[in-house]
Amino acid sequence: MAVNRFVLNGMSFHGHGAIKEIPEIVKSKGFKKAFIASDPDLLKFGVTQKVTDLLTANGIEFEIYSNIKPNPTIENVQCGVDAYRASGADFMITIGGGSSMDTGKGIGIIVNNPEFYDVRSLEGVAPTKKRTVFTIAVPTTGGTGAESTINYVITDVEKKRKFVCVDPNDIPDVAVVDPDMMSSMPKGLTASTGMDALTHAIEGYTTKAAWTLADCLNLEAIKLIAKNLRKAVANDPDGREGMALAQYVTAMAYSNVGLGIAHSMAHTLGAVYDTPHGVACAMMLPIVMEFNQEYTGEKFNDIAEAFDVDTTGMSQEEYRKAAIDAVQKLSVDVGIPTKLEKLREEDLPFLCQSAATDACAPGNPRPASLEDFEAMFRKLM
Repeated sequence: MAVNRFVLNGMSFHGHGAIKEIPEIVKSKGFKKAFIASDPDLLKFGVTQKVTDLLTANGIEFEIYSNIKPNPTIENVQCGVDAYRASGADFMITIGGGSSMDTGKGIGIIVNNPEFYDVRSLEGVAPTKKRTVFTIAVPTTGGTGAESTINYVITDVEKKRKFVCVDPNDIPDVAVVDPDMMSSMPKGLTASTGMDALTHAIEGYTTKAAWTLADCLNLEAIKLIAKNLRKAVANDPDGREGMALAQYVTAMAYSNVGLGIAHSMAHTLGAVYDTPHGVACAMMLPIVMEFNQEYTGEKFNDIAEAFDVDTTGMSQEEYRKAAIDAVQKLSVDVGIPTKLEKLREEDLPFLCQSAATDACAPGNPRPASLEDFEAMFRKLM
């Protein structure tokens, strides 16, 4: 029997108003100054301030770092490392979606493992020796689940590619999952990040490394997303809370069992066209599900039922189609496009090669050739 490892946060807080726990966490650890990694839009719209006001009220110093792009770059991380070292901070708070948290993970790891300052050497299973700086992660999107994963993704602008870093040393010490921090997300971002969470859940449920504990979490996440994403896009508080939980639950699982080629292909679309990650995942997911269906056993029956499809009497072919159709309908209902107008014929060889060598590709249940990747990318044209 295989031995399966599971890495989780040391502690997490969930529910409306959970950010109020942050000052007590900081005081209990004896920390003096926070380095806050948060993207410019969250500063502009006062989301980051919800946390900094709590710090100010409790006499906790902080410095904000916001040189963070939607697809964070090597430069964003390196500048952040320099800023952290100059700040005198003794811990970090990451506030945002995957971009802020991924940047923060890179910063925290390199601060304590300076030999990886080039960032590129962290690609794949990163051979770091020391834990990241103490980190409290506060998500503001219901999708990436980066607050509870051992993964982060950085864009190499020079080489036009994204690379995945996998490192148990980078998981935040504390996750604070407060749906109120997500209430100002616009509809489009709510939809795309929610579909990213669904891609995590379905790919994690069907990946080669899937096993019982991860399956329990991922299947529950699929149910939560099917029930709550449309409501969250309509800014319903219950929908927001459901998605906040769903993205955390699936991240606990996929972080430990890996993903598949929907993510491989989404990564390269993001690197080449700057396509938002959740949008790219949402466009690829039904296409990849169709490609993988014969390698998934009865799991598509579970997925269809998670979407409230009555599969009684259905053949294997029918329930697999029902699962794919349910995912496609949810994506369309929340406003995700089905075509990518930027996609160009001359880019296909690079896109296919990049997707094939992505760190997520080996986990896919069905091996994909370069010709397979091209056929799937063409479905976006």
